[in-house]
Amino acid sequence: MQSVVGSGSTISTLLPDSVGIRLPSSVPKTEISPKQPPRLRQVSRVLLAGVFSLLLFAPLAFGSTDPWAISVLEAATGLLLALWVLRQWMSPELSINTNPLFAPMLCFAVLVAVQLVFNRTVYRYQTFADALLYFSYGTLAFLAIQTIKRGSHIRKLAVVFTMYGTVVALFALLQSITSNGKVYWIWTPEFGGWIYGPYVNHNHYAGLMELLIPIPLVASLTSFLQGRDKIIAASAAALMAGTIFLSGSRGGMLALVVEIGVMIGVLTLQKRGAKSGLILGAFLVILFGLIAWIGGGEIASRLGTISNEARHELDGGMRLGIDRDGIRMVARRPLLGWGLGTFPVIYPEFRSFSTTFFVNEAHNDYVQLIAEMGIAGFGVMIWFLVEFYRGATRKWKNWEVSANGALALAALLGCTGILVHSFLDFNLQIPANAALFYTLATLGAAKPIPESVRRRRSNSLLIEEVWTAPA
Repeated sequence: MQSVVGSGSTISTLLPDSVGIRLPSSVPKTEISPKQPPRLRQVSRVLLAGVFSLLLFAPLAFGSTDPWAISVLEAATGLLLALWVLRQWMSPELSINTNPLFAPMLCFAVLVAVQLVFNRTVYRYQTFADALLYFSYGTLAFLAIQTIKRGSHIRKLAVVFTMYGTVVALFALLQSITSNGKVYWIWTPEFGGWIYGPYVNHNHYAGLMELLIPIPLVASLTSFLQGRDKIIAASAAALMAGTIFLSGSRGGMLALVVEIGVMIGVLTLQKRGAKSGLILGAFLVILFGLIAWIGGGEIASRLGTISNEARHELDGGMRLGIDRDGIRMVARRPLLGWGLGTFPVIYPEFRSFSTTFFVNEAHNDYVQLIAEMGIAGFGVMIWFLVEFYRGATRKWKNWEVSANGALALAALLGCTGILVHSFLDFNLQIPANAALFYTLATLGAAKPIPESVRRRRSNSLLIEEVWTAPA
């Protein structure tokens, strides 16, 4: 047995050669940490449950767009951060897990601080309010990295998020069939909207599902599930995907198609067996069957409007007009922009068309970011995305047998989907979706965490049997 002591006094144990199993190099070796005192373990459990319970609560509170929901999100995040500090104080040694995304996050925070300190924002109050919200996103992502310690945590959270997404999708489906124009059948949106599920805007419901669908979909293709459990996971993913189509969100449909295309590309590139193809085929069959059964005609009609609306946009539609106006905003303040969260404040000065609607967002997250944060903020975003994709692709090679790899692939698919949707909408301006996006991205880019030797051995044997079985 060999042991290596690294940062945080981590001990890595290697399997003896006599086992006869060659573990993939990207799968982390078992790490044994000193046993924590009972009270410290309890605090760690509360932190883990608190972070992910808050991420699950946020979408149910109308996407956390109302002031009360934002206050709950920020206050709860602050309490969790205080609890983490308490845990660090109780611990005999300081332990902080790093992440490649922390550097661009901190750089973004510095840019916002520069806007506030040097009065480079046209509305200080709104920039400060949005800065608190972004601090909550970053804190949740930071705490998620500090609290997920083992591969078993990843597997349990995958089950929780699959069950959660299934329940939300079933609720959204039931509400759409029995709709009375109110969220939860009791709350009427102040400014109206296209209600779907707990969201006032159907596009934002689609954004939530884009982040959740890859979790059961990837799980159904791993060796962690067997037999009917694979079909159950694929069916859950198909149900969630079906509600994107039934919601009528065309941006969501496009994002989902991209996610499925990337998944197929991964399977093809890595030359996975026929079993993975069958599971993915079952997912697609269930998806199209659900769509045809519940809303085939309505969805076909919705899809049929894409060409007409695209032509309208090219002829001077509202969304393309906002994009053009946003570029003119950038030209006026190119380096640091107008200030975080100030787009709806300054936009009327640049609006090039007449409308009775209040344009509160750019309907394009990239245009809004560069208008508010300038070229400097846009560059930080590129840095963030490069680090995310680099970190995720380093871990996904053996995703069928590694909880780390499966998490990285699911995060990559979900984040890619919402990034595509961001060209057409403003999902990353919705606190619930933004918090989940940044947390998934941070987890996807994180260094591999310890996994059970016994679990890895059984998974490796299973995959080896599948790959080497005679045709």
